[in-house]
Amino acid sequence: MTMTELAEDELRRLRELATGIAIAAGDLILDVIAESGRASLRRGAHTKSSRTDLATEADRRSEALIRDAIGAARPDDAILGEEGGHVDGPSGFTWVVDPLDGTTNFVYGFPAWSVSIALTDASGAAVVGVVRDPERRETFSAMRGLGAEVDGHPLRIAPAAPLAESLVGTGFGYAPERRAAQAALLPAVLPAVRDIRRAGSAALDLCWLAAARLDAFYEAGLSPWDSAAGLLVAEEAGCASATIGGLADGAEALVVAAPERLDELVALLSQAAAGR
Repeated sequence: MTMTELAEDELRRLRELATGIAIAAGDLILDVIAESGRASLRRGAHTKSSRTDLATEADRRSEALIRDAIGAARPDDAILGEEGGHVDGPSGFTWVVDPLDGTTNFVYGFPAWSVSIALTDASGAAVVGVVRDPERRETFSAMRGLGAEVDGHPLRIAPAAPLAESLVGTGFGYAPERRAAQAALLPAVLPAVRDIRRAGSAALDLCWLAAARLDAFYEAGLSPWDSAAGLLVAEEAGCASATIGGLADGAEALVVAAPERLDELVALLSQAAAGR
């Protein structure tokens, strides 16, 4: 089933479901902090793809809660999660889940981590997206074609600023080679913009773009669960997006900005990569 077959009231019910689950998962993670303490969380973290790619008991418990809740409410839907792989379902819909985006931040007590839940249709397009920021108790959400909001307040991106006056968010991958390639872009990109921010949760970066806290965003090598919900929020708040290659060892990069600035940012990044 595709979005064109979903009525507005059904989209709203799906957003309400995702919102309730994301808030519950965020509350669970806050409870884990209270139960375990930061020092214990840091000791208990283990590495995945590299020494910079961490997972914790909070990631696993959050994803279990999300999977159980989705399975109970929508047993025919598929689920794609960062920690638990893929669960098939016959409905044509897939829930794309990051149970804790920004695990390194979480482990260190740096307050930029989130729970991200998106629902995609049979075409692969996100139709509902929810990102919960438990530290700030903010919930960003969007429905395809029906706008974006934070805690019931409509979101709209900032008026397009010149690139030289734009605050740009980005992120770095986990593999050392990819991190080096991404860092090598900065000598060309940084002088061309107002400044760069690297907060450590792509889902939040995209929502902050929607909330006019950033002017643009780019990152290479994101997984679907990193960006599915946040990108829908950003697009429904007025952003345009593109994917480009060449920024980091064959990985596609997501570039998001006001429509008037997207091509200019893509050109800057492409030129930076060519001159690296």
